[in-house]
Amino acid sequence: MKAIILAAGEGRRLRPLTERVPKPLLPLDGTPLIDHLVALLAAHGVTQVAINLHHRPEAVRDHLGDGSDFGVSITYSHEETLLGSAGAVKKLESFFDESFFVLYGDVLTDIDLTALAAFHRSRGAVLTMALCQTDEPERCGIAEPDDDGAVRRFREKPAPGETSSRWANAGVYAVEPSVLRFIPPDSFFDFGDHLIPSLLERGEPVLAYPSDSYFLDIGSPERYSQAERDLASGESRRRRRLTAPTSYRTPGVALRAASASSGLVMLAWLTPAGSPTGATRSSAWSATPGA
Repeated sequence: MKAIILAAGEGRRLRPLTERVPKPLLPLDGTPLIDHLVALLAAHGVTQVAINLHHRPEAVRDHLGDGSDFGVSITYSHEETLLGSAGAVKKLESFFDESFFVLYGDVLTDIDLTALAAFHRSRGAVLTMALCQTDEPERCGIAEPDDDGAVRRFREKPAPGETSSRWANAGVYAVEPSVLRFIPPDSFFDFGDHLIPSLLERGEPVLAYPSDSYFLDIGSPERYSQAERDLASGESRRRRRLTAPTSYRTPGVALRAASASSGLVMLAWLTPAGSPTGATRSSAWSATPGA
């Protein structure tokens, strides 16, 4: 698979740090964030990586070069005007001639991309989104998967009470090139605001991949400091079990994420209090190809 790292953001919330240094080059434990992401891709066998740039693009180019120091080949895409996360992918349409990963360039993660790709391919999705749990759904894109792992509803930064789900878009996708036909050229188009809702409206198969990997958006000073602390302590290198929310779709329903190493994502329907049966039933879909 190929990949794109979305790195064109100006990092306004991190000013003055990003006035002279583009956000992808901000150091984390002494290493620029983008180095962590390129190294993650290389570790999972990705050798062709695209990076979109806007703010101080020459600094990123000078730092990463052609990618050979990481064992990858890097294609750069400069945006004079920001195109949004999906618009950036559309601009590189000729590059994406096979399945590819999308990584948000301000998210530090240790996700198992190999397992994500295997799950995506085994289910025939056009887009599979990694999900993590959040206590702040109003800050995130929130997905509501059904009992088979298909995303049935997605809301970007929902208003309070609009959804009971706590499954947030983690900023990592596995994508098929076929979705590019749904992105208008030379236009601002975003995955969360535009493309994912459009795919769902069209009935295209969009899947959820609940993960207990480490994910942290470093886009604010507080979260940038947290990422530094987590790297220093080794927290970002440890898988973290997630606690399921009370419900994600209807009263009495909960979604659990199994460890990535188990190859299994488990859904559990918890019978609402007062049910005459008091039973719990469960189902699972596999993250292992062919299962």
